[in-house]
Amino acid sequence: MQLTQAHRDALHDVLLWRRDVRHFSTDPVPDDVLARLRTAMDLAPSVGNARPWRVLQVKTPALRDQIIANFEAENEKAGAIYDENTRETYASLKLAGLRDAPVHLAVFTENQPDEGRGLGRQTMPEMLCYSSVTAIYTLWLAARAENLGLGWVSILDPVAVAETLGAPDHWQLTGYLCLGKATLDTDTPLLHDNDWQKNTPTNWQEV
Repeated sequence: MQLTQAHRDALHDVLLWRRDVRHFSTDPVPDDVLARLRTAMDLAPSVGNARPWRVLQVKTPALRDQIIANFEAENEKAGAIYDENTRETYASLKLAGLRDAPVHLAVFTENQPDEGRGLGRQTMPEMLCYSSVTAIYTLWLAARAENLGLGWVSILDPVAVAETLGAPDHWQLTGYLCLGKATLDTDTPLLHDNDWQKNTPTNWQEV
């Protein structure tokens, strides 16, 4: 297939409007859309074709409440590292949409997958986790193409999340995701609007 400028333009738009979403509508995501997003993750690359990502869709209210409590506790700890002025700014940031997002996805990495037969990860076993990250990013772009937002919640105790969700010991939490319709439609990162940090150009050098 020969891709055209129209494909490049469409991809640029998806990349530009892909945001780390924190403000969600509580409207449910249709099952057929979730099915398309699952299929999109199947297209993600992985080391040795290991496909180590394992996804738990968290629907049980009691489990969600435990995840929210986990976030709130860890968020308070995270804010404590800053000086008083920065801590006030940090506290004003909305850093998760856990309460409103209709879909919660916990993405784990299987550290001992049979798939791939070890190809490409003997010297860099962390490639398994990187593979799961590519699957998450593939999902992220596919969600934006469906006019949905995705937020990646990293302010969590990953061991406690795994225990809460009953994940096997050889699964490692790679990302906890919120998915749904964004209430804000913008191409500007939220942290730019809140004067936390602007983008810096990619450091790309010739050696």
